[in-house]
Amino acid sequence: MASVKDTLLNEINAPVTTSGNKVTIVGIGAVGMACAFSILTQNVSSEVALVDVAADKLQGELLDLQHGSAFMKNAHVTASTDFAVSAGSRLCIITAGARQREGETRLDLVQRNTDILKGIVPQLVKHSPDTILLVVSNPCDILTYVAWKLSGLPKHKVIGSGTNLDSSRFRFLLSQRLGTAPTSVHGWIIGEHGDTSVPVWSGVNVAGVRLREINPNVGSSEDPEKWNELHKEVVQSAYEVIRLKGYTSWAIGLSCASLANTILRNQKAVHAVSTLIKGEHGVENDVFLSLPCVLGANGVTHIVRQYLNPDEVKALHTSADLMHKVQTGIKF
Repeated sequence: MASVKDTLLNEINAPVTTSGNKVTIVGIGAVGMACAFSILTQNVSSEVALVDVAADKLQGELLDLQHGSAFMKNAHVTASTDFAVSAGSRLCIITAGARQREGETRLDLVQRNTDILKGIVPQLVKHSPDTILLVVSNPCDILTYVAWKLSGLPKHKVIGSGTNLDSSRFRFLLSQRLGTAPTSVHGWIIGEHGDTSVPVWSGVNVAGVRLREINPNVGSSEDPEKWNELHKEVVQSAYEVIRLKGYTSWAIGLSCASLANTILRNQKAVHAVSTLIKGEHGVENDVFLSLPCVLGANGVTHIVRQYLNPDEVKALHTSADLMHKVQTGIKF
């Protein structure tokens, strides 16, 4: 008697094809799962693999997502403690690492998370030699540099999530004050994803109208309206969320889904992401910091050369010098 499957489905030996948009996420903490959930529910990828050392939690997260497959365009989700599950990934997102504690800066995490990356990056590249690496673990910029060194991949294929989220926070705060949608306010945060980030006030605009055309002091210490307070809020945002709920997750997950979407669909959209900026704006060292970058199927295709004023260039150099100083102390 034929089985139900054989009776229902007539096999014609069609060749197995892949969509070519497989994403692997390493680390299933709050950030990793927010990335996975955002990517799956937005239909960014039809194949997602999860990797972590915590086998039981990994299986639990896998089952929980699989049970919702019917609501996610039937995406294929797998999970394993073995990096072999990541084979054939077009994009590998690294969220694994020691979590930032309340009152702890991202830079305090450097060596702890560098040691963790040593066991991750070579394995990802081994199983997916043509992959693009997206580093989310903090401190993001320095760990993107570490991943680049460990991977042997060309610089355009190693990207940090960088100030994509900071720029989103910046636009949200601007929009709240202006009474517009965040997508209608255009402003960029560049440099470090952290305390020395640089707000490009000279370019903040709505419909092409720069705020500094209305008030030349916008963003400066001389501004009576104190717009510069918004950047202080951006810098403190993560610390405040960590204080209130213990960790950040949803916003960075949405940020990563947006980056993944741009890369996998070769959209050539511009995002503020961490990339090797040696030679940009007079930076002389091998440091990864965020600048507006065009992203496509091969990673970073172009860096947008913003017109920065002298104060903004100086602040960017402060970021770069700090990164370089910290990098010199890393033990590979």
